[in-house]
Amino acid sequence: MTKSKRHIVPESASAFNNLPLLPPAKGQIETVKVLKQLVKSSVALAELKGMAHTLPNPEILLNAVILKEARASSEIENIITTQDKLYQSLSAKGFDTDNATKEVLRYLEAMIYGVRFIKSKSFLTTNAIIEIQRILEGNNAGIRKLPGTALRNASTGKLIYTPPDNFDSINKLLRNFEQYINDEDDIPHLIKMAVQHYQFESIHPFYDGNGRTGRILNILYLIMNGLLESPVLFLSGYIIDSRPDYYRMLQEVRTKQNWEGWILYILKGIESTSNETITRIQAIKKLFDQTRDLVQERMPKIYKRELIELLFEQPYCKSEFLEKRLGISRITASKYLKALENSEIVKSKKVWKETLYINTRLFDLLKK
Repeated sequence: MTKSKRHIVPESASAFNNLPLLPPAKGQIETVKVLKQLVKSSVALAELKGMAHTLPNPEILLNAVILKEARASSEIENIITTQDKLYQSLSAKGFDTDNATKEVLRYLEAMIYGVRFIKSKSFLTTNAIIEIQRILEGNNAGIRKLPGTALRNASTGKLIYTPPDNFDSINKLLRNFEQYINDEDDIPHLIKMAVQHYQFESIHPFYDGNGRTGRILNILYLIMNGLLESPVLFLSGYIIDSRPDYYRMLQEVRTKQNWEGWILYILKGIESTSNETITRIQAIKKLFDQTRDLVQERMPKIYKRELIELLFEQPYCKSEFLEKRLGISRITASKYLKALENSEIVKSKKVWKETLYINTRLFDLLKK
């Protein structure tokens, strides 16, 4: 599917590229409505942070949520693939991966790079952001050096917004952006996350991949400031469901200085997405416990906790994974998987020259 940088926003919006430096005036971003919503969003996010520890193995949630986010964030940019293709590409060596699926997998790689960088450095640099975008796009184009980038209405072609197109101006804005996200001040982190997301999207520093890079920066900012320990909250699904509001609110900051509306939109997204992820965690944990009990009851000879965890870490499993994790032979691993299939815990699927065993109940749960 062809990517597009054109977004649908109101035709009445004006086009300009005079982007102010951060920070905005405190009175614009800390309104009564914003502070009231901030409480709800902070509580939901804190509950999610705690709930993530209730799963027997954090990798279970990470693999599920990051891959889902990678697909959703790419879908916003009209890069479309399926969850089935993603898991097959990750599990089957001979799978013929299409270009859209490769792009989504690069998102996964970029996110992992960003999380590792944040956890090792505890701050975020412009060079790290450039590297995230490089991984996403698979090229070294870097920061825009040529003029001509413009965002237009996808239906009418009408000019909506012209980002800064002078290389020195973009660099100045990025230095200011880097200082803003790393400085410690008294502005609540969730409000600052909303502000930095607007600013990055408006700087639009790259030829492509700006939206996906910006959405990765959101989660990195939360981890950097201790609001989450791992990347388990993503707003892409929320943005997809409310795409017209997302672009309208972005534009209203540019044209009307409507910071309140934009920040409220992001804060409500954090609250609703946190609650949705909490519900998902609870459902995954329930299914894990049911699967564990079923294997213990029907197949006590093969039961190992590590086996059950692996079936949830890798919804598309294969004998090679069991061999490495459990330290067993290929023959024994195949026997285990066939026994699990006979009890309808997994379902086999031939992909190229390999047989994958799908945890179908988990896969159906992750698709929702």
